[in-house]
Amino acid sequence: MALVIATPLVLAVAGLMHPGGLSRATATHWANMHVVLLPVFPLLPLGLLVVLWGRPRRDLPGAATVVAWIAAFAYSTFYTGLDAVAGIAAGTTVEHAHREANLQALKTPLYEKADVLGHIGAFALIIAVVATAVALLPRHGIRVLPGTAVLLISGWSFIDSHIFWPRGVYTMLGLALGFALLNWASRTDAPQSPKT
Repeated sequence: MALVIATPLVLAVAGLMHPGGLSRATATHWANMHVVLLPVFPLLPLGLLVVLWGRPRRDLPGAATVVAWIAAFAYSTFYTGLDAVAGIAAGTTVEHAHREANLQALKTPLYEKADVLGHIGAFALIIAVVATAVALLPRHGIRVLPGTAVLLISGWSFIDSHIFWPRGVYTMLGLALGFALLNWASRTDAPQSPKT
C-alpha cells in the first residue's frame, strides 16, 4: 500500500512548498524544486502499475493492461517534459535574466510549450486509469469503481492544477486515496455467481 500512495503524498507535501508564481524572488527555489522533483513525477503511475503487475493475457483485460502501461509511460514522459521546461528551464531563465529583461516575454513561450506537454501527460494518465479499470473489472468486480472514480476526478483536476496549493495539493491527496482504494479492491477476486 505504501508504494502506491508514496508518490502522490510526496508531491502533495512538495505542493505546500511550491511557489505560487515564478518571479526573480522565487526563481532559484522554483528551478531547484523542479530538479528535485524530476525523478518523482514519473513515479506517479506506480499506483496503477502495481495493481496490474504480471504478464497480460490475450483477452480484453490483457489488452487493457498493455494500454494502461503505454499510457502510464506516455504520462511519465510528457509530464516530465512539462517539469523540465516550465520548472527547470523557466526558473533558470528568470534566475539569470538581465534586470531590464521582460520576464513575461521570456516565460510565455516556455509555459506554452510546457502546457502542451503537461496536458498530453495528464490526459495519458486519465487514459491509464480507464484502461486499468477495464483490466481489473472482470476479475475484481465493482469494487474497482470507487477508486477509479476518485482517480478520474483527481486526474481531471490534475490537467491544470499541477501541485500548486490549494487545488494541486488536494489533487495529489485525491490520487493517493484513489490509488489506495484501487489497491484495496484488487486484493481479492469478485464473488462468483452460483452456477446452475
